[in-house]
Amino acid sequence: MTTRAILPAEDLQQSPPSAPISLTKAGVTRSAKAIRISHDGVEQLFQAEISCFADLNPRQKGVHMSRFEEGINEAIDEVVLSEALVVEALAQHIAERVVSAQGALRSEVTIRATYPKVRLTPVSGIPSQEMYELIGVACATPGTARRLVGVSAQGMNACPCAQGLIRAQAEVALARDGFTREQIERIVTHVPIATHNQRARGTLYVGTTAVKTQIPADVLIDIVEQGMSSEIYELLKRTDEQYIVDRAHRRPRFVEDSVREMVRGIAERFPELPDDSFIWAHQANFETIHTHDVEAERSGTLGEIRQELAGGIQSTHHTELREWLQGTALGE
Repeated sequence: MTTRAILPAEDLQQSPPSAPISLTKAGVTRSAKAIRISHDGVEQLFQAEISCFADLNPRQKGVHMSRFEEGINEAIDEVVLSEALVVEALAQHIAERVVSAQGALRSEVTIRATYPKVRLTPVSGIPSQEMYELIGVACATPGTARRLVGVSAQGMNACPCAQGLIRAQAEVALARDGFTREQIERIVTHVPIATHNQRARGTLYVGTTAVKTQIPADVLIDIVEQGMSSEIYELLKRTDEQYIVDRAHRRPRFVEDSVREMVRGIAERFPELPDDSFIWAHQANFETIHTHDVEAERSGTLGEIRQELAGGIQSTHHTELREWLQGTALGE
């Protein structure tokens, strides 16, 4: 005996909701896919997690969840397998399909792909496989689309505050032991001063309206790592450990310092980007002597940031990610 599927009498997703209230977004998260994209000039296969959202009007009970998966698969099968794309372009292709399939006014897609990169350790020169996160974000409406590329990388920060306390303690002890002011200054200059260290993670997004401009992810990773006291490696020999610890303690950074260095790094290394380009920088330090962690971030257009860098005058408005993706930033 066979059974036959019974189709529902009505499309529940299209039926009126119990409360006629629109939703900012509804959709799917953590959809695991294998995607083929171009990175560092080479076509590679990545494992990625994709999140897709659409807005929902007040007369519709729910979004069509299967259409998100269909849109993702269509973008991967029809576009990605025929041409190698950068991750942010793939996010845009999916977002555009979601708008069409859902009949939405707006959709937003985020792709997070973990990929390995072989790097040489700083002193011993041994190859070490490091893992980074490549991120593509896109927002689409029926007639427009914007996208960003992002990266996330681990590192370490050495706390400037505790280091200042230990330095002052050392200076007092050396003075009591008969060292002159000049000798003390020479000692504390040559000897790295102790402080507590923090594992850290920096994340950086950059978006631009310049159609033909591509932001290399590897450059963003370098900017993120340079914003911290030191980069870190999975594999280290003793000479490498010495280098990393010394480097970190000679470059103490607050969580706020790391964000500012990332933002300044974009402004300095991409002078050709127009002022309406967008930056979002976030830093998280995982404390070792506290039970809490610390975070800082900055978002804004390059125009807002360049104005502050030029004169130190605080911008009266920090453009947010959602504003920029929707094209509703000031002056647009």
